[in-house]
Amino acid sequence: ATTDLQKDPAAAEPQQSAEPETKQSFMEAAKSDALRPFIIISTSYLLFTITDGAIRMIVLLHAYNKNFSALQVAVMFTLYELAGVVTNLAAGAMGARWGIRFTLIIGLCLQLLSYGLLFGWQDDWSKSTAIIYVTIAQMFAGIAKDLTKLGGKTVTKLVTPEEKDTQLFKLVSLLTGWKNSLKGVGYFLGSALLQVSYNLALAVMMILILLALPWAVLGLNKDLGTAKSKNATLSDIFKMDNPNLNLLSLARLFLFASRDFWFEVPLPFFLRSPSCEGLGTTFCGDDGSVCTDGAVCDPIAQVCGNPNTGGGCGGLAMDRVIVGAFLGGYIILYGQVQSWTPQLVTGPLDQTPPNKLTEVFWGVINCAPTLVGFCVLQYSDMFDNYDKDAMTVMLVVVIITFAVIFAINSSIHSFLVVNYASKDKVAVSVGFYYMSNAVGRLFGTIGSGLLYTFVGDEANDFSGNDAVAGLASCFLAGTLSSLLAALITLKIEDQKSGLKCGKCCTIVGREEEVEEEDKDEEEVQEAPKPDPTTSGPLVQSTVPH
Repeated sequence: ATTDLQKDPAAAEPQQSAEPETKQSFMEAAKSDALRPFIIISTSYLLFTITDGAIRMIVLLHAYNKNFSALQVAVMFTLYELAGVVTNLAAGAMGARWGIRFTLIIGLCLQLLSYGLLFGWQDDWSKSTAIIYVTIAQMFAGIAKDLTKLGGKTVTKLVTPEEKDTQLFKLVSLLTGWKNSLKGVGYFLGSALLQVSYNLALAVMMILILLALPWAVLGLNKDLGTAKSKNATLSDIFKMDNPNLNLLSLARLFLFASRDFWFEVPLPFFLRSPSCEGLGTTFCGDDGSVCTDGAVCDPIAQVCGNPNTGGGCGGLAMDRVIVGAFLGGYIILYGQVQSWTPQLVTGPLDQTPPNKLTEVFWGVINCAPTLVGFCVLQYSDMFDNYDKDAMTVMLVVVIITFAVIFAINSSIHSFLVVNYASKDKVAVSVGFYYMSNAVGRLFGTIGSGLLYTFVGDEANDFSGNDAVAGLASCFLAGTLSSLLAALITLKIEDQKSGLKCGKCCTIVGREEEVEEEDKDEEEVQEAPKPDPTTSGPLVQSTVPH
């Protein structure tokens, strides 16, 4: 009845000119049962994404100022990532049973709870108490992220007709790209607000969530996205009967670990850490101005020291806002490249639709930026001589290059998971796949905290470990993870369409073409040899008399 009422005004309105028809069609679409859920859920999802990006920067940079080490901050994010593992498994079943509206509202409310708990983080707490408290608060944010993401990912399928696969692919790419770009905005906004006040940063993010919540409560049908047939169970999720999807999920684990081994914790710590020069040796008295950028004057020893020895020394000593802009710029670039990969990369290279060979190709290329970063950090004089300008340029080049290549890999993965999933188990398959994604982030985050904190020598009690050696080891771990992801992808059975690199360059031919060539060769080999008694005259007849 609701649908009929929404269609009546359009039916009663005569279509006399092109312009009124266009306006009426838009208004009808905006009010329709099909598009209204997409607008509400997508808007809520995108607003939530800003707060998801901001919470990472607020917690990380606030913890850095409180002298927490990289490993301790990595521990704060363990339940955030671990919650993603569990929630990705359960969210699909929850959405199918209770609907997208339910999971979206619960996700937004849990995000409010997480931000509310962070107000309780007290300066006089011991480090162990603070770590436990913040880790639990972050757990609710991790659950919230994946419950909200379920609606954002699923609604595109619900509003797209079955036969419009290309339209669906573009819609998903657009939404995913904007999601990642707005997460980058959240990185910057969180760090900028934190520069003013920790409590202000939390309050602004809570307001953004509150803006989205009423629309989700009042504007969505409670049955949206519920299963029309038998609901999926956890036993369905763990049925390992899809080898291609299982291998792709394992490759996804190492692909995302290749980024989080150096991006989420080590990079912002390195950008914040001061130069090692003069730490513990330069006498400052009461004058901190004699210390290098980012260093402070120790009031007891009266020498220049590192404000966070757990963060290491040898970095770029950037302000919090610049660090947020640095990381936010990466996320925004990554999101936009991911959106336009089919049009600007795989399409012109004749790699659309992609297959496992396409992913192996780009997966191997994904090793290059982090390998270059490791070699420069480990062997170049610019870091030994603390050439700050050259160090900054090198990191910018590595990060931009990695963002572009990693976005291409991620876009290809997003297509392959849907392509490999069973048609009647898409939601379950995608949930299992994104569970692997969360495991990869957890693996990379904890591994990065260990490497960055313990690799590198400590000069003295006022300096902390060598952050250059720590970041170099994280880049190397990322490179090995990228390579392992590509090797695992090789095991997938999906190479029939071959691999091209442009219209004129075929790296691996299509299997049909290879089979035809082999068949032609076999026919030539099996062809009867010519009879010498008949071949003679034929040869002679070709000779002019």
